[in-house]
Amino acid sequence: MLMNRLSELNLQNYRPLRDVVFENLRNAILNGDLKPSERLMEVQIAEQLGVSRTPVREAIRKLELEGLVIMVARKGAYVADVSIKDILDVLEVRSVLEGLAASLAAERMAEEELEKLELISYHFKRCLESGDTDGMIEKDMQFHDAILYSTRNAKLIQISQGLQEQVQRFRITYFVEYNQSKEVLSEHQQILESIANRDAEKAQKAAQHHIEELENIIVKFANKTK
Repeated sequence: MLMNRLSELNLQNYRPLRDVVFENLRNAILNGDLKPSERLMEVQIAEQLGVSRTPVREAIRKLELEGLVIMVARKGAYVADVSIKDILDVLEVRSVLEGLAASLAAERMAEEELEKLELISYHFKRCLESGDTDGMIEKDMQFHDAILYSTRNAKLIQISQGLQEQVQRFRITYFVEYNQSKEVLSEHQQILESIANRDAEKAQKAAQHHIEELENIIVKFANKTK
């Protein structure tokens, strides 16, 4: 059932209604509330959000342009799947970007930023110990974002953010299905220690190793399911 998985719309922000609906559906897809291959029923969505079908239809078309929704002839709109090939392509690029970001962070991260990174890592561990999957997903995102923004490289930040949609959708699969949370904690700690020691080369290698390990897990998972 779709009910209760879409957040209530704020209709008092004077933005075009189609944009408000689009953002709501987009967030639901990226956060995993709307699952891959799930059908998007215009009438049902419109009723839940308290709008007409027109802005819902317009939002779905925009989501299709972003690759988050696919249209199937005579069947309707479905949330796009995240293929193994898609994930591996993203991680291949992300490996280079994460390595560069960690290297720059080791050189440029301020002490207060380092303290924030340590706190994020601590809370990730607490979430792991309590079995809080949603918390781990959030802290994992915050960990990588904290490193990225500490680089003060606007172009690197812009390019990396362009991959955030695919990365966010994959995080849910990674923590829930692959159960690699303990390994992620250990790899985060290696990156953190390298940055704290201002060792740019080691930080780069640790960050790239972290992403490469994700790739290895995915390949193994794919081979098992063949």
